[in-house]
Amino acid sequence: MKIAVVTGASSGMGREAAVQIADRFAGIEEIWLIARRGERLEELKGRLPARVRCFAADVTKKEERAVLEEALKQEKPDVKILVNSAGFGKIGRVGEVDEHTECAMVRLNCEALCAVTHMVLPFMSRNSRIVQFASAAAFLPQPGFAIYAATKSFVLSYSRALGAELKGREIYVTAVCPGPVDTEFFDIAETGAQIPLYKRLVMATPGSVVKKALRDSYMGKSVSVYGLTMNLFWVLSKWIPHEILIRMLGTE
Repeated sequence: MKIAVVTGASSGMGREAAVQIADRFAGIEEIWLIARRGERLEELKGRLPARVRCFAADVTKKEERAVLEEALKQEKPDVKILVNSAGFGKIGRVGEVDEHTECAMVRLNCEALCAVTHMVLPFMSRNSRIVQFASAAAFLPQPGFAIYAATKSFVLSYSRALGAELKGREIYVTAVCPGPVDTEFFDIAETGAQIPLYKRLVMATPGSVVKKALRDSYMGKSVSVYGLTMNLFWVLSKWIPHEILIRMLGTE
């Protein structure tokens, strides 16, 4: 049985990824949706034109990830697409955001992503895809958003190295690095402070970001960056010293 596995599927780009996979990939026989909010998953299940299996689980907790691990061992599916979308961020200076939240960003954005990838990888075959949601915040240290940006830098580096490791197995890994996207993400992110105006001006829609991410994945690209502005930002972050960019963007 060929399946797709999507974490963070209850909202935002995880939800959008599930919708687009169900609409566009007829070869996927079942989609496994994973998120904490089970009622959201059930609501989404009723809207998708595909067979769906829901896992109401917090992927930061090993005992809850074990439910997915057991299902994989029992069913032994062929996982053709893994989308790691679960993640969150909170704006605020280090030490001003509470310690639990700071550490929770690392656990979800980094540790859980690695754990799910490790768990699913043995069930992936030739010509499968792993789509990891990083962020354009990965390109540059971001004072005022330091931990989130650092976690996404980890995801970008990890994904590119993983793609190199899996090249011989013909499994393709794409790190998705959008700028601000109009999702529920900012309901949490802005509880401590507001995002800068320039980020609001370049905010993208989840549908556009996911559509490009899936297309780039199937083109074998290691990084997917949506929009002219974010692509320019990516180029600048490679060539201009970060200290200068931080001052230019007023994030210091």
